[in-house]
This record gives sequence, structure tokens and C-alpha cells, in this order.
Amino acid sequence: MTTRPTMLILSFSPIVGDARVLKQVARFTKDFDVTTLGYGDAPDGVVEHISMPREVRYNDLDGKLITLKRYRQVYWRLSAVRWSREALKGRRFDVIIANDVEAVPVAVKLRPRRGVLADLHEYSPRLHDDNELWFQRITPWFNWVVRRYVTKAQAWTTVSEGLAAEYLRNFGFRAELVSNATPYHDLEPVPVSSPIRLVHSGAGLTNRQLHLMAEAVATADADVTLDFYLTANHPAYLEELKEYAATTDRVRVLDPVPYADLVTTLNAYDVGVFLLPPLTFNYRHALPNKLFDFVQARLGIVVGPSPEMAAYVEKYGLGEVADDFTVDALRSAIERLTPEAVAEYKRNAHASADELAGEHQVEKWARIIDGLVGGARG
Repeated sequence: MTTRPTMLILSFSPIVGDARVLKQVARFTKDFDVTTLGYGDAPDGVVEHISMPREVRYNDLDGKLITLKRYRQVYWRLSAVRWSREALKGRRFDVIIANDVEAVPVAVKLRPRRGVLADLHEYSPRLHDDNELWFQRITPWFNWVVRRYVTKAQAWTTVSEGLAAEYLRNFGFRAELVSNATPYHDLEPVPVSSPIRLVHSGAGLTNRQLHLMAEAVATADADVTLDFYLTANHPAYLEELKEYAATTDRVRVLDPVPYADLVTTLNAYDVGVFLLPPLTFNYRHALPNKLFDFVQARLGIVVGPSPEMAAYVEKYGLGEVADDFTVDALRSAIERLTPEAVAEYKRNAHASADELAGEHQVEKWARIIDGLVGGARG
């Protein structure tokens, strides 16, 4: 009987709710005995799940040590780092996928037989660069972690070309793009509604400035409505958005739906909309899963001039790109939506749904891991 190679998928997140990590689990449990370490319940298909308690944090940095620039101690004293090192003591794996910068040093120290793949979901050194104090104090620490440990991985992937370019420019390693593309859904575009139904799904975060989309729809000289499906990340902001929606019959703020049901829920709409002001480096280079959710739901798409999102919308003829990130510009883009144009955008989404499906992206990980396991260490 042939023994299957072993893999650890390490993520300081609740894995069963982390769409990107779940793609890794689903793909590699086919060929590996996969162990996962993260918060919460075990994902399907793994041989073992090491559940980290919710109170064990991965971001409890010691401010005094940060001030003293004792960055090595800052990292190895993080609660999640200490807990996971203890939980994994004495373990050896053939290969490890470490998700995000904070997990990579733990993986590197475990010295897997065939190497570490670092999957970088963000450009971590500029995660909160809209906060000057954070940028001054925490960015140098993240730079140290990346330079000291992330560069020691054998392979790297990330979520957009802009992030890959910044890692290459500052740290010298080339991360391959594995986008957050949504798995293929066998759906058909539904006929365009009257009024045209716009939709946005995602996190209810203050700095995403979701109210700009609500105001653009509410004041547009077009027959349109907008439904939000939002998680309550910032409850006070979500309440403000609901209060605004109550002043117009064009906007509704609805509860989120489970991710497994999201694309089929979106399929009933006409156009997905996402205006993301570039308040941070990561926002500027965002290529989020919701863009691909919209494609799989066979929707037209309206976005701001975020370069990575706009490139997809323009290349595949999926919709409209606003001239800037203001209410006025978004309103103008919405006013360009005619039933005939939206029907064409939906047809184009249908035509590109297979090419843009997540299955093609996941196979990039498989090729990289095959190279590591086959001995082609980076």
C-alpha cells in the first residue's frame, strides 16, 4: 500500500469560513494526508484538525518590544505563534502551505521535507497604511518578518499582480498570482429586471465607504435599486447604512447569506457593484472574490477605477468602470446602464464564467506543490 505524502495547511483563521483556505483543503485532500491548524471546526476531508482556541490571538503584539525594535521577540511571543509551535512540536510534514505572513515563520521553523508554500493574502507591511501611527510602528516589524522568514519559503503565491509586484520590488521573491476566483457554477443569466437590480455583498467595514454606492443609486437618474448583503464587521456603521436606506425605496440592507448560497442568491440580480476607494495599498490593488462571485452569478459589473478589477471588467466586456471613486462618477456609470447593455454584460459574464472559474486558479497551487514534492525546490 502506497503511503500518501503529508501536508500541513496552517492558517490563523477559522478555516471552515475562509474561502481561500478551503480551496486549498479541497484540492489537496485528494492527493495528500492533510492536517490543518486554525481556529474552529475541522474542514471536510482532513486526516486531522488542530483547533486553536478563539482567545489565542495572532496579533497581540507587545508594544514595548515594538518600540525597542526587538522584532524577533515580538514575533515569537505572539499567542498564536507560541500555541501552534507547542501543538506542532515534534511533527514533520512533507510540505506546508502557510497562509499569510504571520504563519510563515512557524512553517519555516518546522522544516518540512519538501518545503513551504507561502500564500500571502495581503501585502501585510501596508495592511493599515491609512493609519499613520500603525504605518510608522508596525510596518517595520512586518518588513522584518517578511525579510527574515517569508523569503525563506520555497514558493510564494498572492492574490493580485499589484501585491506580487510589491513583494518582488521590496523583498526579491516572485509570488505567482492565484486569484480569489469563485468555483464554477452551472447557472444561466436571468432576464434583466425593471427596475434594474444592483447588488453588493461583503464586509460591513467603515473604511470601504459603502454609503457612496447607496448614495449613487438613491440619486441616479435611472430606474435602479440596490440590495446590500453585509456582515456586521462594524455594527455602528452598518446601522448608519440602514438608517440611510430607510430614507429611500431604492436601497435595502439585508442580512448576509451563507457563502455556499451566495452565488445562487446573486443570480437573481442584474448587476454587481463595488466602489472601493483606494484608502490603503491593499485596497488600491484589490482583486476580491466578489468580482468573481458576480461573474459566476452571470451579472453585469460596475466598479470604480481600481486597476485590477477594472482590467477584468474591460477585458471581458462585463460592465462599466466609473471615472473616479466619487458618488458623481459612480452615478454616471450607473446611468449608463440600459436594459440592452446589461443583457449584453450578463451574456459576456456567462461566456467567460468557465475561463474565470476558480478551478483553474487552484491548479496553479497544485503545479507548485507538485514541483516541491518532486524535488524542484525553489
